[in-house]
Amino acid sequence: MYMRNIIKRIALSTLFISTCSCVWAQWTGPKKKPAEQVELKYGPITPTNRKDANMEAFRDYGLGQFIHWGVYAIPGNEWEGVSARGGAAASEWIRTWRGPTAPKGWQNIYDNLYKQFEAKDFDAKKWAKQAKEMGAKYLIFTTKHHDGFALWPTKYSDYNITKSPYKKDIVKEVVDAYTAEGIDVYLYFSVLEWNNPDYLYAEPKTTEENEKFNRFLKYTRNQLLELLDNYPQVKGLWFDGTWDASWKSAYDFTYQLEKELRDKHKDLVIGSRFRNDENGARHFDSNGALLGDYEQGWERKFPQDYAWLDGNDWDAVMTIPPNGWGYMKDWTGLYTKTTDDIIDLMMQSVSMNGNLVLNFGPDGNGLMHPGEDIIAKELGDWMKINGEAVYGVRHSDLPVSKLGYYTQKGEDLYLTVINRPVNNNVRITVPKVATEVPVAALLLDGLQSLGVKHADIGLDLDKNTYYDITLPKSFQSDRAFVIKIKMGAPNSKSDRLMDAKM
Repeated sequence: MYMRNIIKRIALSTLFISTCSCVWAQWTGPKKKPAEQVELKYGPITPTNRKDANMEAFRDYGLGQFIHWGVYAIPGNEWEGVSARGGAAASEWIRTWRGPTAPKGWQNIYDNLYKQFEAKDFDAKKWAKQAKEMGAKYLIFTTKHHDGFALWPTKYSDYNITKSPYKKDIVKEVVDAYTAEGIDVYLYFSVLEWNNPDYLYAEPKTTEENEKFNRFLKYTRNQLLELLDNYPQVKGLWFDGTWDASWKSAYDFTYQLEKELRDKHKDLVIGSRFRNDENGARHFDSNGALLGDYEQGWERKFPQDYAWLDGNDWDAVMTIPPNGWGYMKDWTGLYTKTTDDIIDLMMQSVSMNGNLVLNFGPDGNGLMHPGEDIIAKELGDWMKINGEAVYGVRHSDLPVSKLGYYTQKGEDLYLTVINRPVNNNVRITVPKVATEVPVAALLLDGLQSLGVKHADIGLDLDKNTYYDITLPKSFQSDRAFVIKIKMGAPNSKSDRLMDAKM
């Protein structure tokens, strides 16, 4: 019996590692196409690269805001002066705190924190105004995280905002405030619930387990339909906690539920994390097709090459501390991303047709961390000058520049210069066969015109030619800046040179 249990554990571990490796591989290199196509009943529901207004808006956002808020904001990744670092995976996972530093009876303490959720300084209009000034075009807001506490007055659980001292519908306040500022709203929803007695991690096997998990599935369906009924302004749903074997085994249910959600809400946008096919393939089905409307796996990571995306829409959700989504009182000892870091990451995203979604974790009273306030202000100041290179732009096929990132909008090419050349000569590499080349340029900061000169430097076997844009020595900038380049027909041709004989 003992040996059978050991063998079973090894087999389960191997399956887990194999499954996870397959999923992780999708975000560490080019996606491997299956050698053979298989017949599937539970593949994609919507076509790839939808052309409706909601998806076109998604492609134009450039910058978004993520807000993680819930009862986990009260402890702020610590309790009574003791840090949960090393004992919990992340600040919003603090209920799972284990080890010698965990307070005695911690889960029970945590499950009663909602009684202290007063949110006395919460002002959704203030949040929305700050987000607009920062330049965010969409918001992803946590309606319910893995602890199961709902920030709306759900009819299907007593563990919700009405039982807290705050009592009012936070989700409604947020949706209304952001919508009024012209910011589209997506609702985050965790399927996984740690304290729900009907939730299972493993695939249900017995009659009792199936009855329990079917109750959970019905409950989940009810809450999602309730959210769409309550907040019809929302543009999409952002799912989390869908990796357990129990949820993966419910592929028929999740397929039908996705269809129901889409039927209920026209042009609803859903990422690739919601469900899997009948073979357990997540994000992409067993034939390599995207399950959802955009790639949702770029969490604190980026494709190294545009080709990795294979034409799919995507966004990257990003924290300021290394893995701090919920509020963290103490940022000391952690590298926290600077405004310069975020500009770099944002331009990396939009240069490959993605969006950057920057996370904020308000405290238990509803105030942003002071570090987040600083970044929001500095990023907003930069976006007011350079947002033209961020919104509604697309990937440029020009060779990658070591100076920064290209984005393009029609005949206008933008180079966000991250690494300023010491000689103030911004060199643009263009294929010799190109029908459009730089013909004029200006700085978005001050709209100063810049000189453009063809630099045919004559490298052997070189398929490219070059255009130099000269920066004035008087131009000073302590952060990245954008050159707007007008593309047009070349005024001169590259000389045809004899190739070196070797």
